[in-house]
Amino acid sequence: MLIEVNMTINGRAVSGKVEARTLLVEFIRDIQKLTGTHVGCDTTQCGCCTVHVDGKAVKSCTMLALQARGKTVLTIEGLANADGTLHPVQEAFREHHGLQCGFCTPGMVMMGVDICRRHPNADEQTVRHELEGNICRCTGYQGIVEAIVDASAKMAGGQA
Repeated sequence: MLIEVNMTINGRAVSGKVEARTLLVEFIRDIQKLTGTHVGCDTTQCGCCTVHVDGKAVKSCTMLALQARGKTVLTIEGLANADGTLHPVQEAFREHHGLQCGFCTPGMVMMGVDICRRHPNADEQTVRHELEGNICRCTGYQGIVEAIVDASAKMAGGQA
């Protein structure tokens, strides 16, 4: 039996019919064709699938699409400004070489945005603690941490 799901993704009202067991990441990638959100583990261990639901970072591989009904979802595709200007966290990742292969990058950026929101002027220790649920297999953590610390300071200081 298929169930109708309606939500807003990246500012656009979307809907689709899903099985009750359909994960939010599957709805985003397979039904809405937004493939920037990656699937790394399906067990909430790696964080590649991190998106924002009603402004809060969640791992979409362990949330059902039905749980997101009526909610607002932001994926990596919706983070930059409409004119293509990067979000301050995306720009900081570019400036600090916070990516290598790029597989973890969407989840790391989305988590970074959430960290900056919750911890203005976050220090390195705070960022490292908050990133514990996100894995970079290329060991690019230093650049990732530096990027989030820098973006947090810029965003808190009104430079973003």
